[in-house]
Amino acid sequence: MRITYGGDLDTFVTGGRDQRFKLFLPHPHQETPVVPRSEDWFAEWRALDPAERGVMRSYTVREARPGEVDVDFVLHGPAGPAGTWAAEAKVGDRVVILGPTAEENGGFDFHPPEGTRTVLLAGDETALPAIAGNLAWLPSQMRALVWIEVPHTGDHQNLPTRADADITWLPSGSLLDTVRAADLPDSGLYAWIAGEASTIRALRRHLVNERGMDRRSVTFTGYWRRGAAEEDLLAEVMEGKDPHTGED
Repeated sequence: MRITYGGDLDTFVTGGRDQRFKLFLPHPHQETPVVPRSEDWFAEWRALDPAERGVMRSYTVREARPGEVDVDFVLHGPAGPAGTWAAEAKVGDRVVILGPTAEENGGFDFHPPEGTRTVLLAGDETALPAIAGNLAWLPSQMRALVWIEVPHTGDHQNLPTRADADITWLPSGSLLDTVRAADLPDSGLYAWIAGEASTIRALRRHLVNERGMDRRSVTFTGYWRRGAAEEDLLAEVMEGKDPHTGED
């Protein structure tokens, strides 16, 4: 589900790729999310009553235009606060966005090293906006091998790119085995992989331990963890744990 945000976004600038930002949503009893505006906003936000402070989530920019930002939500049941809000959102609903004001910022992880000739992009539906951004950013001389697993064929999207891209859509649960069986180049390869945490960890181990890729040439992110709710992951972050493993 795609939602377009507008309003006071004149200073919002995206660096493309897998650009992320913070989105604050109101609780059902609120019209506007409660978010401190000081430089020490995070500490102040943490100190607020969880039932009152804005619901904070990280999202990837799907597309940005002057004064507008598109975000894709993955709706599934049972939905957490963000999914519930998105499913019921209507024109005029208010949110708070904390995002970059310069193209070069720390909000993206896609960094193909010098000498990269082929980029591997792999993920599930939660990684689709980031994969789209990465593809759109790639130059024409780059080769891209892309695997995306989604629940339904209706989730397939057009993904514009200048790169020489081979894009394969997969049914859910088949990503790991597909990449394991793929013919990959022995050199000049950079991998960006994201999605369910245990699948992505296994895929990274395969690329590093079995394919012999340099760890520095594999960027991996667990966007969600099977069996863990959104609020569980946020609580782990605030306790200093890795939200993708639940460990310190």
